[in-house]
Amino acid sequence: MNLLRVLATVSSLTMVSRVLGFVRDFLIARIFGAGLLTDAFFVAFKIPNLLRRLFAEGAFSQAFVPILGEYKNRTGAEDTKTLIDSIATVLLLALVVAAALGMAAAPIIVYVTAPGFAAEPEKFALTVQMLRITFPYIVFISLVALSAGILNTWNKFSVPAVTPTLLNVAFIVGALFFADWFDPPVVVLAWAVFIGGALQLAYQVPFLARLGLLPRWRLDLSHPGLRRVLLLMLPAAFGVSVGQISILLNQIFASYLQTGSISWLYYADRLMELPVWR
Repeated sequence: MNLLRVLATVSSLTMVSRVLGFVRDFLIARIFGAGLLTDAFFVAFKIPNLLRRLFAEGAFSQAFVPILGEYKNRTGAEDTKTLIDSIATVLLLALVVAAALGMAAAPIIVYVTAPGFAAEPEKFALTVQMLRITFPYIVFISLVALSAGILNTWNKFSVPAVTPTLLNVAFIVGALFFADWFDPPVVVLAWAVFIGGALQLAYQVPFLARLGLLPRWRLDLSHPGLRRVLLLMLPAAFGVSVGQISILLNQIFASYLQTGSISWLYYADRLMELPVWR
């Protein structure tokens, strides 16, 4: 493996993702502006996105990848495949349950995370509607994180690096060509989140299949590797949650301010996070 070549490839693909991320947010700001509609969408997108950062790309990845690498290097291929199958099965079950609960409890979640919206029934109802569309994103993106961990462990770095661009593409295409199909048009952004998540997962599946590592159903709660991953996730989740709670508090306060405040906060955060845009 040529380390410099890998570094150049991953860096280039990450830069493509960052540029597309800028284009995505520029188009959202240009087409939809900053107001009631965008406030509702950004709150609806924030919840699954926070869960993604907290669990999928945070605690889970930090716990899963080292254990997977250990199994790959120290045990046979069959034991490694069993670990992948066991973790993927439990993860899928937990994600489906979490998504179903999140969609059912969407009004409560919106009230807790953006309590200021309760005074504006139209904004509150729209946010609930879009949250129910975007919540399954946590299922897709968590499975993408699982897949990315596997692919990176097998030195397939370019696939996970290019995957985030698909979400940005879904946003760009949706905003430019399909907004008029929805009422209100901003709902297209919620569906872009859903479709973008599905595209990211679908893109990685063939690469897992070629490696013979596409997970199969194997419910084994007693698997020692699974238990180790779950134990490692606890401190990792605590560490990652500190920053995410701060972001959530900002949203809660902004929900009480004038219409458009959450949108302005989102755009400002995206500019500030330009070096780490995905």
